Amino acid sequence: MARFLMLSNGMKIKLLFLFFAISFYGIGQQVALKKGGIIDQVSVNDSINETFALYLPTTFEVKKEWPVVFVFDMQGRGKQALSMFRKAADKEGFVLAASNNIQDTLTLTKNVLIASRMISKVYRMLPIRRTGVYTGGYGAGARMASLIPTFIKEIQGVISCGSSVANSEVLTSKRPFHFVGIVGVEDYNYRTMKSGKKLLYNLKFPNELLVFDGGEEWPTSEHIAKAMQSLKLAAMAKKYVPLDENYIAGSYNENIGTVNKLLNNDKPLLAYESLNQTIELYRHFRNTDSLKSSLKTLKRTKEFKVNSRSQNAAFFKEDLIKDDYVYYLAEDIQTYNYNNLGWWQFQMEELEKYSNKPNTFEKQMAARLKGFINALIADNIDEIKSMAPVDEEAVTFLWMLKTITDAEKVKPYLKVISRSSKVEDYGTALFYLEELFKTGYDNKAELYKLEDTALLRITPEFNDLVSKYLKY
Repeated sequence: MARFLMLSNGMKIKLLFLFFAISFYGIGQQVALKKGGIIDQVSVNDSINETFALYLPTTFEVKKEWPVVFVFDMQGRGKQALSMFRKAADKEGFVLAASNNIQDTLTLTKNVLIASRMISKVYRMLPIRRTGVYTGGYGAGARMASLIPTFIKEIQGVISCGSSVANSEVLTSKRPFHFVGIVGVEDYNYRTMKSGKKLLYNLKFPNELLVFDGGEEWPTSEHIAKAMQSLKLAAMAKKYVPLDENYIAGSYNENIGTVNKLLNNDKPLLAYESLNQTIELYRHFRNTDSLKSSLKTLKRTKEFKVNSRSQNAAFFKEDLIKDDYVYYLAEDIQTYNYNNLGWWQFQMEELEKYSNKPNTFEKQMAARLKGFINALIADNIDEIKSMAPVDEEAVTFLWMLKTITDAEKVKPYLKVISRSSKVEDYGTALFYLEELFKTGYDNKAELYKLEDTALLRITPEFNDLVSKYLKY
């Protein structure tokens, strides 16, 4: 339950301002500053129609300065973005804020200006520690979060879930920031983020990569808390905040417990990553020679060597398959090669076979490759649509391909039906309509509102399919 911040009569005007600062200026409604609950619309100022979501941990008090994570969501879903960081922020003691106006349809310049106004507002409202200002996000939001330090020098670090640094070319060792990546082993970005560590180390950027056993998904609150833990320990190491021996000991034991749990679950490679991470985090606070010795011992075990060889073999195979995907997709787009859709269907069937094999690393490879091809198709759609004139047939071909590579999603089918109907290719539209129905689709209201399908919907064939599958 949210707890409201109580202000005594003796507090300074600055603290009184804290209580009254949060307002819905657009409708004149005052909202009390509360702890432990997300306030979803805090106005930036009177003259600009911009708002952000705000979260204060339950331990928040105005007598001390607090670190803050500005979370980015490229659809402006501030409250939703904060909800994913909320539990970790409460555990580790971080303020959270997220703009409701950041959009992937806006230019980078406009998004940076929106972010800058939000950050300035939070500075004015709350007792923020200026050496504890961070950004974070997931996917596209994480890429935006990693760009912000280039433009706003006060940013000390980034928590990036499922994405490497957005533009490594703009990084400079003169303005380093602390990068903490979090990624699942089945995420197609996993290997990119692993290789990105070398680049960051070469540029002398402090960085960690927290790896979990999962795919393209939000990490758990425990992993986000570990990322915040890394930033807090780094702040202590730099003497931005006083050393907290109890916190250091407690978090250290948590990390050692994670390593032991991974070993007990027969995951030596993840245990190795976690142990190596623990050594890096705590070398400033205690002697880690015993941990280094354990790391060497783990690397010499039969289980580690077998798993390492198996993973490297999967990596090698994955690289070859990715090269094929890139080559053949470019060729198929250029020639509108509908005849090759069967080859792509075969590729998806092959990945499904890998998914069902007992080899863990081949299963992970299959998941990464599925994510890779769908991301590659999406990137090509965006690129083609950004050019003038737009190659409409190429876009339609890619949506057709998406019905194969991402067959469980409804959107690709609807796109093909709509685009085919627009050019009066009703045979194609009806074929994909039936394929969509076979997936179990039954949203008649959505179907009847589909763009460019008015003439399709009056054909006997369309109504026969609706009658057959929807039983209306």
